[in-house]
Amino acid sequence: MTPDGAAAEEASGERWALALSAIDILVAAGNAIGGILLRARPGPVRDAWSDALNLVIPTRRLPASADAEALDGGLDLTATLASGKPVQRAGILADAAGKILVVPMAERLNPALAARLATAIDEGCPPLVLFDEGDPDDPERERVPQGLAERLAIHIDLTAVRLPMAALVAGEAPPPPLEMLAEPGAIAKDPETALAVGAAALGIASIRAPIMAVRVARAHARADERPDAIEQLREADMAAAGALVLGPRATRLPPPPPDEEDPPPPEEQPPDEPPPEDPPPPPPPSDDTPGDDQEQPEPPPVDPTDMILDAAQTALPPGLLDALAAGTINKAPKASGSSGAKQKSITSGRPAGVRPGMPGRGARLALIETIKTAAPWQKIRPVRDDGRLAIRVEDLRIRRFIAQTQSTTIFAVDASGSAAFARLAEAKGAVELLLAEAYVKRAEVALVAFRGSEAALALPPTRSLPRAKKELAGLAGGGGTPIASGLDLARKVAEGEKGRGRSPLVVVLTDGRANVGGGDGVSPQEAALASARAYRANAIPAVFIDCSPRPRPQGAELAAAMGARLVTLPRVDAKSVVAAVKAASAGTI
Repeated sequence: MTPDGAAAEEASGERWALALSAIDILVAAGNAIGGILLRARPGPVRDAWSDALNLVIPTRRLPASADAEALDGGLDLTATLASGKPVQRAGILADAAGKILVVPMAERLNPALAARLATAIDEGCPPLVLFDEGDPDDPERERVPQGLAERLAIHIDLTAVRLPMAALVAGEAPPPPLEMLAEPGAIAKDPETALAVGAAALGIASIRAPIMAVRVARAHARADERPDAIEQLREADMAAAGALVLGPRATRLPPPPPDEEDPPPPEEQPPDEPPPEDPPPPPPPSDDTPGDDQEQPEPPPVDPTDMILDAAQTALPPGLLDALAAGTINKAPKASGSSGAKQKSITSGRPAGVRPGMPGRGARLALIETIKTAAPWQKIRPVRDDGRLAIRVEDLRIRRFIAQTQSTTIFAVDASGSAAFARLAEAKGAVELLLAEAYVKRAEVALVAFRGSEAALALPPTRSLPRAKKELAGLAGGGGTPIASGLDLARKVAEGEKGRGRSPLVVVLTDGRANVGGGDGVSPQEAALASARAYRANAIPAVFIDCSPRPRPQGAELAAAMGARLVTLPRVDAKSVVAAVKAASAGTI
């Protein structure tokens, strides 16, 4: 094994041991800490941690698609109709008493259920374990709602853990890296203040974090079954709180300590004074002097703030430390080639409740909700001869869904003039980069090139990288700048993508100075502005990249007319173009 591989396995072992210790803390603390948010992809690591949890305490599964009625209970319709009187059905929360409530795929929780779970935590519901199974490398990924994640004290990231199966099954891993940071047996001085100062140094604004950290530290002490766990905390307890609570919430690195000033040089003795006499020898030890076998005094209390910060930084997942140092945490733009915008649907997508309506044309009847709506009115409605329920049109309910549309990025590239070859080369590179990143999301990319007197669709919408390379290989440049023609063709492609149910984004690369087009007294620039206004009128999202060496007003005018985001890139390169597209998709420019 290479040194890098050995170091990675050692780091994985330490993180795995820290995750196992979190289970003991959860059992000791109960609902006082809310629960655990575990980030891990489906696989042996997540399954092994889940098995370790089930060995310690029973669990109750809560599907991420459950509704509030399943959580709290409600009317048992079958029993109610059979008995002729309301019969209530217990919910999952009541059934989870004395257990741990486990939510797989918690990143897909709908906001209503997440809000109800957050309220339940405040009311003292059983502890929660949320599995965030999203792709950590995907900035577009869904996340656990912030209000719910904030109420769970312990956050653990196991996405980078790589351990042999034998170590996972046996639960064998080195001890968590807390003993190296904490002096054995050292008593923590003023732990509440130290944890609050540590949270502030890490840029954590929420007051819940230091409160939860204190609770986790006390639970860590109880999990060790120490007789003094209630009276005092030790540095190891504080290190556990820093690693499990404060570290994952950090938004910045703590400021470096101030440089210590050099001590002043010792004063020289005057030459005329005699040197000091040697000190007298120490007295011989008496019989009353305590020996090595007698009890040593306890170490004095220490300030654990620095140790807490070290533990928090040690527990940061790979890549997050660099993001904190760069100041880019929580600012990552969403990936291009995203799944597109969310839109309401009656045929497919994620369930989003019901609404009154007539089934048909793809709309599906919500039978249970329809019966629930009609049931309270049965006693005042005429009784049917066949004894069936009297259901009216206003009782009918149909299912609603939230469908995630797929996206298409359409490049409209100015292929005119002496800089055409450079612009085309970078546009081709950007297309290839986007296709390489967006293939798994079924996102598509198209390219419109305008030069001479017209525009052409050089690459129809596709997600095939080999096809893109083949069709863009012979793309030529030079000639006039028909911006109006390019904008019109790109808009037509975008409208066609809308008709396919996709979310288009047009990216225009030009210097904004049109010299071809118009006619009948209309200048080329006025024709370009008229074509640009059609984007705003048809609500087509766009990014206007002004690639002139010295940006001029024409580019800004076209961007404003389009309602597009303006980006100035005097030096165009493929990565900069992709970054601009990602930022536009994330709404950060």
